[in-house]
Amino acid sequence: MVITCIAILAVDFRVFPRRFAKVENWGTSLMDMGVGSFVFTNGVVSVRSSLKTDTGKLPPLSKRLTASLRHAVPLIVLGLVRLISVKGLDYAEHVTEYGIHWNFFFTLGFLPPFVAIFQSLFSLLPSYAVLSCVLAAVYELALDKTKLGAYILAAPRTDLLSKNREGVFSFFGYLAIFLAGQSLGTYALPRQQLLPKDASVSTWFRRSILGKLIVASVCWTALFHISIGYYGLGLGVSRRLANLPYFLWVCSFNSYQIAICCAIETFLFPNIHKALTREDEKQRGRDATSRILYAINRNGLVVFLLANLLTGLVNMTMPTLDMDVISTMGVLVGYITAIAGAAVALDRYDVSIKL
Repeated sequence: MVITCIAILAVDFRVFPRRFAKVENWGTSLMDMGVGSFVFTNGVVSVRSSLKTDTGKLPPLSKRLTASLRHAVPLIVLGLVRLISVKGLDYAEHVTEYGIHWNFFFTLGFLPPFVAIFQSLFSLLPSYAVLSCVLAAVYELALDKTKLGAYILAAPRTDLLSKNREGVFSFFGYLAIFLAGQSLGTYALPRQQLLPKDASVSTWFRRSILGKLIVASVCWTALFHISIGYYGLGLGVSRRLANLPYFLWVCSFNSYQIAICCAIETFLFPNIHKALTREDEKQRGRDATSRILYAINRNGLVVFLLANLLTGLVNMTMPTLDMDVISTMGVLVGYITAIAGAAVALDRYDVSIKL
């Protein structure tokens, strides 16, 4: 979230290294990881509700769809607001990112109901990881074995679908990423069970949270290198298509990131989860966390919306491409300070805004 908030404004200045900006069709960069990480992380935390149930079984489809709409509608409304404001203000936008009308809020908004539908397949393939890989593989086959890939990259924009083809079809890739995030969440979020002191290495990898995260990271990375390797499938990563290599790249990166965070907590703050009360555990967690990072994490959507609004304001009032280094850094430092200050202020007054 912090990197994304900085990058969405910094990329509009000349001081920002071009290698960090989003690629057009093929390749990887810092900003290409942002949207995938948002979706993956949403998948990780979305399994909390099912973990709280006694049986761990999925509720009926009707209930899942009803619950998903409560999360979907506000995001779709935000997408419509962004669409109207961008078109109304004639704000510069990159059409090949999502299309003419589509934006990332629509992708996030349509994910919950589609995830609820795909969860019905859980009885056939009882693994979110397998479901995600099957979906990503089928989508990749459609891209490579039909004219879908060429259609997304080069078709003329003549109707509503062709005008928004990037956003519509990349949605399948993001849906696979979300399901992969759910897979990681099923063993990253539950409480660590006590292990025997004389547990073997293989037992530790199978039963400890950190061990499972390391195994998942290695597996996703191996699959990614197989997909892009000369002796593998030889595919290219494309955020615009959200294809199979992009799906595996995002899963690998985020699995490692969460594994590293788990390792830091395990070895540097081992007593957090040994508290006798929930209140004491929560306080220990806060004491081990940066005040600013905790505040940003608490109100992530508000912080992201504020960053988008300030980015638009700066771009409409300043000639960003013509500014020198000193002026650029002054604007960026002020911008980052405003975002962090707003997050800390909300946390100070115990305000938490969730969808």
